[in-house]
This record gives sequence, C-alpha cells and structure tokens, in this order.
Amino acid sequence: MAVGLVALIVGLGFANQVNPTTTSTTSSSASSTTTTASGPATTTTVPTVTLSAVGDSELGNTPLLPSDPNTYFNPVRAALAAPIVFGNLEGTLTDATTSKCGPTSTQCYAYRVPPSYATVYRDAGFTVLNAANNHSDDFGPAGLVSTTTALRDAGITQAGLPSEIGVVREGSLKVAFVDFAPYFATNNMLNLASARQLILRAKSMANVVVVYMHSGAEGSNADHVTRATEHYVGENRGNPFAFAHAAIADGADLVIASGPHVLRGMQWYRGHLIAYSLGDFTNYEDFATSGDLDLSGILRVTLSATGTFVSGRFTSVVLHSGGQAFVDPSGAAASFVNQLSRDDFASSAAVIARSGAITPES
Repeated sequence: MAVGLVALIVGLGFANQVNPTTTSTTSSSASSTTTTASGPATTTTVPTVTLSAVGDSELGNTPLLPSDPNTYFNPVRAALAAPIVFGNLEGTLTDATTSKCGPTSTQCYAYRVPPSYATVYRDAGFTVLNAANNHSDDFGPAGLVSTTTALRDAGITQAGLPSEIGVVREGSLKVAFVDFAPYFATNNMLNLASARQLILRAKSMANVVVVYMHSGAEGSNADHVTRATEHYVGENRGNPFAFAHAAIADGADLVIASGPHVLRGMQWYRGHLIAYSLGDFTNYEDFATSGDLDLSGILRVTLSATGTFVSGRFTSVVLHSGGQAFVDPSGAAASFVNQLSRDDFASSAAVIARSGAITPES
C-alpha cells in the first residue's frame, strides 16, 4: 500500500543540530456512511487514520549482521502494511565506533547497524521510528546525528529526542507521535509536567495524538503491569500505568509501548486504547527469544478525525531462533495478551477476538 506521508520533525535541543526536512507523497483514508432519507441515498465520507505499530526492532550489531537485510522483514511485510507504520528503533544507524561502553565492560550493550539500513526499514513500510529509548545514545553525538540523518534521508519521521514531536499526514489528517522514555537524553516521562506540555503541544499541531512510552522492568517476569514505579538494573524505569493514564488525560488518543522485551496486556481508559508493551519485534541475534520472549505482535488501529477508536486488530507474531519475526497462525501471542489483560485490568481489559479484532469498549 502506498504510504501517504508528510514528515515533520519538530525539535529543540539536539534535534535542531540536524536540519529537519519535509517530504511528501499523497494518500487518503476514509470510511463511507450511506444515509437513506425520503430522497435518493447519499454517501458521506468520514476521514480516518490507520496505523500499524510494533515494539523493539533492530537488525543486528555491526559486524554481526544479516546476510541479506533487505529480505529480513519479508515474513511480516504484508501484516505490517498500513498508511502509517511505527516501531521502536532499538539502537543506532551509524558507522561510529566509540560507544558508551567501556573496553572491559561485560554488562553494557551498544547497538549499531550501517546508516544504509534506514532504507531497509523504509522498504518494509516503516514511516515513523522512535528514538526515545536507552539505546539511541549508544554511540554518542556522532551516532545520534548519523541516525537522525539516515532516517531523514530515507523519508522516515523520527520522534522522541528532547522536545521532538514527529508529525505525519494521512490524507487530510495529521498524526503527531510524542515519544517518551525515562531518560534526560529523550523526552523524559519522569517529568510529568514537561510531558504534559509536549502532549498539549502535539494536540495543537495534529488531529490525532499517539503517545509512545519505552518503560518498565525487563524480562520474562516483567509481563504484568504493576501500577507502581518499576526498576531495572538500578534504573527508575517509570510507572507505565500512571504515565499512560496521565497521557490520555492530557489529550493522547492512543498509547503504545515497548521496552520490557515481553508482551503486556491492553486496557481501555476513557474510551482510548493502551497497549502496555508490544514486546520485541524483528531483531538479529541480539534479544533473548526463549519462553514468552519469543511472542510478539502487530497492532493495527483505525481512529477517527477526532481520535475516537474506530477499529483494531492484533496479529500474532513469533520470533524464530535468531530473532526473525513470522506471522503465527496459532494466535499464541493474542492468547497471552488476553490473559495478561484480564489478569491486570479485569473489566477494563481490551480483549482480542479469535479473528484478531479488537472491538471498541462497550
């Protein structure tokens, strides 16, 4: 499906060190309603916006790279297809060699792939990639500049660096992505006042606001939403439950997340959907894929011009050995998410039907 996109990166601080550009193609998305009165039937076209979202993604770590990166997304390419496709870029697109890790460190991870891999993401359909995470600064300022430049040159919108909001267009509608992580080098979710101002700013710029959060503890034991502040390796990783609810109260129409490297449940709040973790997505030999860590998903959501939930779908994905994603007809990931949703949110759980459909809250 052709991607309709006007990419606009609005940033302060670091983001202004790389000149943002605007690229455009054409597209539209709408639903039709037929009304019959005493006269002839009339058809009213109601604009909507449709997006697909996935969790953490990286394509290796130089020099350990896939032999043919251009085919790595092939098993999930059709399931990803949407006018807007969002994912978290877990790492950098750079040839820089000086990382944040010391020469003798065994507990530090820094990820990089060549800048040319930006076109791999673009050709797979990605239109927006997140930089608000704990790996965007893996190779310092050089890595940040290289990544931002590579994404811009590939026509992909970046969001999540300090004060940075990514805005894309589908047809007549603008969608703002406001991305957060619990770090000062990104839009910082630990500063609720600042986060609120960014969300309000995004609301003034676009018809629909999507908030992403990269937060929470990590690992197979981190699949539940605790409703408390979560920690990992001594870091304050935020309170995903409180932040998501605050984001919707501030004007977010949809909240999506990843970071725990495992799926979490989904919840309705004030009529809006929260997906607390979409888990890991396609990676190459870097993330664990044992047990529940091999379950992933593709979330597809259609929203109205005012941000109202219209429809949704969850496609179950499984990560094969080595980290490549494949669509899973068994629906194991959907079943897992449903169980987590019911356990954690009871009557406000967002439930996935056998067909993969997510129906609006009754």
